[in-house]
Amino acid sequence: MKMNRREFLTYLGAGTAALASLATGIPAFAAEKTLSERTANHLFGLSEDKRKPTKVKFKPIQATDKDDLVLPQGYKYDIVALYGDKINAKGDTFGFNADFTCFLPINGSSEHGLLWVNHEYLGELEYYVTGYDALNADPKNNKRTAEQIEKYLYSLGGSVIEVKKENGQWRLISDSKYGRRVSGLTKHTLTGPAAGSPAVGGTREVIGTFANCSGGVTLWNTILSCEENFDSVVEDTKRKDATHYGWVVEVDPFDPNSTPKKHTALGRFSHENTAMTIAPGGQLVVYMGDDANDQYVYKYVSKGTYKQDAGKANTKLLEEGTLYVANFGKGKWIALDYEKNEALQKAFKSQADVLVNCREAAKVVGATPMDRPEDLEVHPIDGTVFISLTNNSKHGNFYGQVIRLFEEDNNHAAEEFTFEIFAAGGPQSGFAAPDNLAFDSAGNLWVVTDISSSSMNSGIYKTFGNNGLFFIPTSGPDKGIASQFASAPVGAEMTGPWFTPDEKTLFLSVQHPGENLESYAAPTSHWPRGGASIALPGVVAITGF
Repeated sequence: MKMNRREFLTYLGAGTAALASLATGIPAFAAEKTLSERTANHLFGLSEDKRKPTKVKFKPIQATDKDDLVLPQGYKYDIVALYGDKINAKGDTFGFNADFTCFLPINGSSEHGLLWVNHEYLGELEYYVTGYDALNADPKNNKRTAEQIEKYLYSLGGSVIEVKKENGQWRLISDSKYGRRVSGLTKHTLTGPAAGSPAVGGTREVIGTFANCSGGVTLWNTILSCEENFDSVVEDTKRKDATHYGWVVEVDPFDPNSTPKKHTALGRFSHENTAMTIAPGGQLVVYMGDDANDQYVYKYVSKGTYKQDAGKANTKLLEEGTLYVANFGKGKWIALDYEKNEALQKAFKSQADVLVNCREAAKVVGATPMDRPEDLEVHPIDGTVFISLTNNSKHGNFYGQVIRLFEEDNNHAAEEFTFEIFAAGGPQSGFAAPDNLAFDSAGNLWVVTDISSSSMNSGIYKTFGNNGLFFIPTSGPDKGIASQFASAPVGAEMTGPWFTPDEKTLFLSVQHPGENLESYAAPTSHWPRGGASIALPGVVAITGF
């Protein structure tokens, strides 16, 4: 039997609907409609979106292995900042391997504002940053000098940069009063239950942030940056206490003199991002994922309630509340509450100990191991939670999928939920290894992919070309169907998609172009300068919307 693409997705929807039914005990079909055709809004008490469905407004590109940032006809990109660019008058420079981006308007403008950009890791190109020959080094014998370690740590963390669109082009303001580096050398304060506890060595102050992957924005206009795979950096840079890393970090980009905070109430693990929303009762809710094979999905619910007039004082809501972890087989959120859980009391010494050792605590209470839960985002119209599960080769899940979580009674503070498979990666859908997610105001999902550079354009991933950015409507006749909007340079992944308020510009990072090179003399990518140049990571602004 031959099927076209839409028929195949409908068939796939029947299978994934059945999978969701087995996991949740909810019937997969109603009114003879498959999940892929309409999804299960009616099963979860959600009304259909009454607005006119959004259709693709660009001519989708085809998969390619071209060494460039490839966009549809009518769109262009401006290079906003590259590694080493000056960002303020005192000479601070833009960090390495840009990841999460977030635009914060100045005076409400969509053409002038601050951009926060994460800097995740160095990897093989460390040589260009520090002078340390990582390709030829003995991994068992760390011989980095103190100066090399300092350069290493400075290159990570995050950058606050001022950006402006002038004469149709975005540019970096290199002498900005806001320009700032928050790096592996910056002082941070700890907040919440673990601060000052024996579980973190009794300290309330730690030095540095690194392994900053994705993040989020608070309702009071600060940034939440997430520390992910911190272990290797701890080892490389001879940090003495690993418990000081693996947290969610809050930074105020509009106050260059402010001290960043690490919020221990949100738990310690390989954080991908945060997605913040408000429950019907006024509590602040933060969704988070742990980006590793067989790790968990979390949410935090504040004890107090959000008050808009309180402004930045609402940060206190991130210091006292309940951290939950998800059991998908039972459709329940399990509280990681030491005082109320006997299993946690037997395994740990205190609530601080639970938070510092979240992975172990989640396992103790019976949370569901997942296939690399990366980005979580809240749908701007119906409030459902979308979760990208990138892949897990140990489970035969090579292509990944995006799932959609429905909180009971549409209450983000609820302790029960159901879920469905919204979109599955694979040749039938055109994308694989979904990573960061973003919504536009119409509720369309934008997905970047993270096929590892060692697997890209080979084997089962050959048809996908380089990593890409995909557009997936969440309503209407094209619901769940992916269209490719962008393709990354060789070896790169695109990360941190973020729209300006008017949605005329999309900021995007180009991370690790030319990764997995075998010789410093023969780079595998020359983006963005071309010729024989060495590839550089950075952030771009895409226009033409």
